Amino acid sequence: MSYAIIGFGTIGKTLAKAFARKGIEVSVATTRDPESFASEAAAIGPTIIPKTLAEAVKADIIFLAVRFESHPDVARALPTWQGKTIVDVTNAYGVDLGGQPSAKIVEQAFTGGKLVKGFNHLVAGVLEQDPPTRGGRRVVFLASDDDAAAAEIGALAKDLGFAPIELGGLSEGGLLVQAHGNSWGRLIFKDLVKFD
Repeated sequence: MSYAIIGFGTIGKTLAKAFARKGIEVSVATTRDPESFASEAAAIGPTIIPKTLAEAVKADIIFLAVRFESHPDVARALPTWQGKTIVDVTNAYGVDLGGQPSAKIVEQAFTGGKLVKGFNHLVAGVLEQDPPTRGGRRVVFLASDDDAAAAEIGALAKDLGFAPIELGGLSEGGLLVQAHGNSWGRLIFKDLVKFD
């Protein structure tokens, strides 16, 4: 299984640190030349591999960590996303989506791919902390219309040290963890810990 993070801003770097903590290789890409952020990637760890966008989208699982408005640009990188799982980490701050879940809009852009909304409900400063905390593991919420994709990302979340909780489909669970316009999901920014 291969992994990529598209977007290397605050959230992209935070996700890269989660992979680096566990020694899991992940590609990182932006629309810029990989050389322009190679030193930042190297500073996080040797398993963080800078690539071009065209190279990174060859991964099996892709974390979409760009501004919500930029997701169509990433979606155009491939004619079809068949066989790929996209983890939508975006939040549509200040964007009026007419009551639709933001994840449904992202899903429509990534034709043929399986979309999982996740890793977006925590602020970067909390998400970048080691997930084992206060005697338990930090929760990440996942929502998807594809049960197999949600289970796949849940297994990865566990490998990264988190406690995944599946919330159901994008139209139900996705609304609980989205932040956009004047509509804030009930679970957005809730830092919860699961005890085994």
